[in-house]
Amino acid sequence: MSPVFPTVREVLALVPVRHGAPRLVAGDAGLDRPVRWVHVAEVPDIATLLGGGELVLTTGIGLPADDAGLRAFIGDLADVGVSGLVVELGRRYVSGVPRVMAAAAERRGLPLVELRRATPFVRITEAVHALIVDAQLTELRATEEIHQRFTELSVEGAEPAEVVRQAAELAGCPVVLENLSRQVLAYDPAGESAELLLEGWEQHSRRIRPAGRTAYDPDSGWLVTTVGARGQDWGRLLLRWPVAEAAPPTRLTILIERAASTLALGRLIRRDAEGLERQIHRTLLTALIDHSRPVDEVALRAKALGVTLDRRHLVGVVVRHRDDDPTGEADLPDDSGPARLRDLAEAVGQALRETRLTALTSAVDDQAVGALLALPDPADEEKALAAFAAALRRVRLDAVPARPTAARPAVLVAAGSGVGGLREARRSLVEARQIAEAARRDPRDLPCFRLPHVGLAGLLHLLRDEPRLQTFVERELGPLLAYDAQHPREQLLGTLRAYLEQGRNKSAAASAAHLSRPAFYERLARIGRILDADLDSVEQCLSLHVALLALDAVRTP
Repeated sequence: MSPVFPTVREVLALVPVRHGAPRLVAGDAGLDRPVRWVHVAEVPDIATLLGGGELVLTTGIGLPADDAGLRAFIGDLADVGVSGLVVELGRRYVSGVPRVMAAAAERRGLPLVELRRATPFVRITEAVHALIVDAQLTELRATEEIHQRFTELSVEGAEPAEVVRQAAELAGCPVVLENLSRQVLAYDPAGESAELLLEGWEQHSRRIRPAGRTAYDPDSGWLVTTVGARGQDWGRLLLRWPVAEAAPPTRLTILIERAASTLALGRLIRRDAEGLERQIHRTLLTALIDHSRPVDEVALRAKALGVTLDRRHLVGVVVRHRDDDPTGEADLPDDSGPARLRDLAEAVGQALRETRLTALTSAVDDQAVGALLALPDPADEEKALAAFAAALRRVRLDAVPARPTAARPAVLVAAGSGVGGLREARRSLVEARQIAEAARRDPRDLPCFRLPHVGLAGLLHLLRDEPRLQTFVERELGPLLAYDAQHPREQLLGTLRAYLEQGRNKSAAASAAHLSRPAFYERLARIGRILDADLDSVEQCLSLHVALLALDAVRTP
């Protein structure tokens, strides 16, 4: 994609300009400035009528006669941001422009060009304006292609990596998608070195601070936009613009925003190939989790399906495979992932029928099946969960002979805390999903995992992709992480970690950090100032320690 406006250098190469035998006498550093328009002027105070980006043409007949006036004329043009000044010789200046004018233009980096042969200015303006209009049409076509390309990606439900690849291809620049904790989710180096692009990314990204939701950071050379939907931001999309002295063209802003919208929409899309009844089950479970329908409506529709939720003790349950990818799938069809999820959903349904438990149940994501058990008596909770887990294990063992070549990874059952009403059901379901995710790495073979079985680190690990957790980490530790990015030799985060891990025992922490006590105390004081925190406060230190554990979870695959 070419820039919208031609540069001064490109204008000087046009035939009507070359006819005037142009000679650059000053300001060669500004030859790559864009020319937004061409303006003919013969008055000294023309700068007040300009908006910047113009190439000014003049014969000089109205310019000041004194040196101070010429300096002021050049200074006014430079201040308003004109692209350059072209002076036709022969009427006011015969052999060349005054030296004082050339010196002033050189100081301000303003291209000053002499036309040593008489040239009709109208031919120059027509040629340049035609070039601008043609470039604008090209820009319009490019913008149309951007909209068409990303509309197709949205309809197809393209993966983030594909959206990023297409954005980099259209822009011709490296593109990076990161989460709120500055961890790279997808990238395309656009032909450049991926290693150089991503080296020290987190620290580099923290230095990129654009002013606005979509903005260009000239200090770093990155065009940045926030990615999110429904008021919940979850990442940033960054495009590196290689021309440091000029802001990226409008089309790239349009491109990065359309790419961000496609990424946000793709995150919301959920494909479902289940039967109608299972779809309704899933709709109702999703409604409870997302608060997208009134609970009274959910209860009414569930009762119509034969699942009574009113005046029941409700327990959220999630059943999932321990491994995301089954082993030994070389001979399985391409749809083995969805197939084994359907098998798991059927097994959960059969186990519920065998134990005569009432529940809403369906797949809740690509790896797990959820159920909301409705028990008449809260005292039956443990007994019902144990019976369900045992029945599920029997069902899956009995199903093995039917599919002798299929992969048979172990599954786990996780349950949230029981609640006394439908309005609290979401908490139990979300808790069950969190426990199931954390328990994947637990080697124990428990019939049913509950909240006491997973520690804080496990809980934070399973929540590592949650934007609110990442926002918490940034709020608590962001200033310190930014400071360490600016001062990589100090790494105050390690000092804070030693202090918190040693139970706020400064002597032990100084020893663990291999620092003298005075040096360690000075670092703690500096950390307190950076974070605006009282490191003697138990409550604030607890919050910082949780944020550190969450940061470790986010950084650990």
